[in-house]
Amino acid sequence: MDSVVQQLLELIKAETIRCSLMEVCGTHTMAIARSGIRGVLPPNIRLLSGPGCPVCVTSQGDLDAVIDLAEQEDITLVTFGDMLRVPGSHGSLQEARSRGADVRVVYSPLETLEIARQRPERQVVFLGIGFETTAPAVAVTVQRAHQLGLKNLSVYSVHKIIPPALEAIFSDPEVQVDGLICPGHVSIVLGLEPFEKLAARYHKPMVVTGFEAEDILEGIGMLVRQLKTGTARAELQYRRVVRAQGNPAARQVLDQVFTPVDAAWRGLGIIPASGLDLRPQYADYNARRRFQIKPQQRYEIPGCSCGAILSGKLNPDQCPLFGKACTPTQPVGPCMVSQEGACAAFYRYQPLRSAEV
Repeated sequence: MDSVVQQLLELIKAETIRCSLMEVCGTHTMAIARSGIRGVLPPNIRLLSGPGCPVCVTSQGDLDAVIDLAEQEDITLVTFGDMLRVPGSHGSLQEARSRGADVRVVYSPLETLEIARQRPERQVVFLGIGFETTAPAVAVTVQRAHQLGLKNLSVYSVHKIIPPALEAIFSDPEVQVDGLICPGHVSIVLGLEPFEKLAARYHKPMVVTGFEAEDILEGIGMLVRQLKTGTARAELQYRRVVRAQGNPAARQVLDQVFTPVDAAWRGLGIIPASGLDLRPQYADYNARRRFQIKPQQRYEIPGCSCGAILSGKLNPDQCPLFGKACTPTQPVGPCMVSQEGACAAFYRYQPLRSAEV
């Protein structure tokens, strides 16, 4: 075990305060599981997984609408790879592709511009998914499409923003969260201000943390010290990457292209002003308007506890399907499909213990 990690762990073990801490970012969920941190923490410190996986929190209604859209004859649907296997009510995008739907996988939303230019006879729809980290690139894609005069490109936005979801978590009496391990990637864009406001409003300590084992353990130690002294503020552990002011340029392009709207989150329901949709001046690039897509019923997968897991109410192994009907090779719910899903992380790494830290 690395000496720095060992020292951090000993400092944490010396504290006796009981607390439940939630990691908000899906990358943290995977890093915590991979490094075996849960297995070496003292029993008085409990870690919960939160709604930090954008694939996982996408509502069933939105998934069904996208799959239906992809199966229209003259449409090319462009998305990130994580979305292919996510189950809708009647199959997945991967299954739609096997039936003949034109579904393309890209690494950057900007690739959609070239796809649209190469196929002017088809409508090209990009599935905009992710938090404040990925939304700026989608905003730039929309701006460039407008500059190029592309008439056959549009965006179906299911983008979400993190702070309103945290308010929903804190307002739920069934969820007992004492402090937050805040997302490093999102904070690159947002900075500390949103978390400072939340810490003050709900009197919960928050630490923006990096993704190495020592980052996470240092962040946990900082949270525990705040709880011990009765303080509640937003702190920055991930100083080598995140700035307190965030990225003003990224926030500016977000504001130019997107506007906050009410959005459905799996496990959290409708959260006011928690989603991003295109502003009226970019209405021609809004797939919901172009194809007159109506909201679909939010069908939930029978037996799947993904919603409760995303809100910190259950651990993955408390789902009756986990490891039986639902595995990474045969996933039933999105928390097992996504590379950042809590169930996928738990299934792959949970047996690992202190040797991995």
